[in-house]
Amino acid sequence: GNLEWLDKNKTSFLIMWRRPEEWGKLIYQWVSKNGLTNSVFTLYELASGDDTENEEFHGLDEMMLLRALQALQQEHKAEIITLDDGRGVKFF
Repeated sequence: GNLEWLDKNKTSFLIMWRRPEEWGKLIYQWVSKNGLTNSVFTLYELASGDDTENEEFHGLDEMMLLRALQALQQEHKAEIITLDDGRGVKFF
């Protein structure tokens, strides 16, 4: 369950330490624990910011971060938004 083929010919794949839904859960736990619901973050702040330095998702690849946030968006816990300088997310 932690391997995902990246192409139809099965010549390249991604091995995931955690599934996107698991990363999303960890991120949302951090948001909730710190009272940050109804807050907006850039993707950079989540993956590389000082506030997340001691969190497991700190340094997470942007592609996996987006997939984790998309999983949260499907659960109506977050909304991915476009900012002037890139993408961000608002947590509910």
